[in-house]
Amino acid sequence: MKVTNEFLIPFIGLKLGKHQFEFQIKKKFFDSFDYHEYEDCDIKVNVVLEKKSTMLELSFKHKGTIHVPCDLTNEMFDLPIKGKIRLVVNFGEEFNNDNEELLILPHGEHQIDISQYIYEMIVLSVPLKRVHPGIKEGTLQTETLEKLTKLSVKEQKKESKKEENTDPRWDKLKQLLTDK
Repeated sequence: MKVTNEFLIPFIGLKLGKHQFEFQIKKKFFDSFDYHEYEDCDIKVNVVLEKKSTMLELSFKHKGTIHVPCDLTNEMFDLPIKGKIRLVVNFGEEFNNDNEELLILPHGEHQIDISQYIYEMIVLSVPLKRVHPGIKEGTLQTETLEKLTKLSVKEQKKESKKEENTDPRWDKLKQLLTDK
């Protein structure tokens, strides 16, 4: 992932308090991460940076849709997603991002790259099983389903008539079982 200036937030010149940032995420963003699971996406990300005297608090929220294939029918559809995460940024001797909720930046750093956090937040908000809403409602109409219904074998109703004429030898044997 190459660092772009779009997702760098320079916090050194900001006053103490809350500051809002808004980003529009498209497929190009995921291409830069070499992630090709989505055909297209339209996601709005809001970031609130609260600058305090010794640390920064970042609140990420996203809402939008991704264009993905259904896991059951392979039909493309727009899947609505939303989510949020929080991140605390402290300053220390060296860079450390081992903890998912705490980022330690070296003293003297003047900006933060939030692209990795936006990427992870969006990817983790997508459900493991992506099911077309038409399947849940029972209203999905596709060419594949129409073709399958045309080609399906029609069930033939066979009326099973119980044969009245049975072999008398079997009748005698059945009586042995019931006469006990």
